[in-house]
Amino acid sequence: MNNGNAYITSSCIIRRQTVVKNGATVFTAENAALPEFLRSLYDRYSGQYQKFHKMDLLSKLGWAATEILLQDMPMDGYRPEETGVILANKSSSLDTDERYYETVSDIASPALFVYTLPNIVIGEISIRHGFKGENAFFVSDTFDAGLISGYVTQLLNTGAINACICGWVEQYHEQYEAALFLVEKEARGMALPFDEKNMRQQKEV
Repeated sequence: MNNGNAYITSSCIIRRQTVVKNGATVFTAENAALPEFLRSLYDRYSGQYQKFHKMDLLSKLGWAATEILLQDMPMDGYRPEETGVILANKSSSLDTDERYYETVSDIASPALFVYTLPNIVIGEISIRHGFKGENAFFVSDTFDAGLISGYVTQLLNTGAINACICGWVEQYHEQYEAALFLVEKEARGMALPFDEKNMRQQKEV
């Protein structure tokens, strides 16, 4: 259901070594393993941000997708508390959990332990961009566009936020997919009505 007052103003889909921005393929890196692929996205789209190199793979994926999502979409017109981040995935932080568990029998790794919650990716995105609005991370078997659109719409309609980064960030071993959407009350960029149908269509491009 579309609330009539919100728009998808930007989208970023990352899967199979390919980046699709607003429906158009903007980057590919054939046969690249996930760590190398994410590093190539950092080099191409970000510049210097040393904390990136300490992140787990899930956080790197969500962080890089957000960098691309917000290219040419300045957010400085919003106060920090006006932008929310609502994400979901299937595997939670299981990939990092397993790698952390492997260290426990020897010397447990604090660097890995930091990332043994899936919502840490929200924290990394928020620190980078100074977002302080509502945030939540859901875990479900599949991408639930209805849940995400309903939750974000409620936040927008109640005035809790005026913009939101929302979508799917899944990573387990070498399997990964990010599908992020910038949703705003003001029409700019793509200006697609924010609803389940448009979220699904953009995700499957």
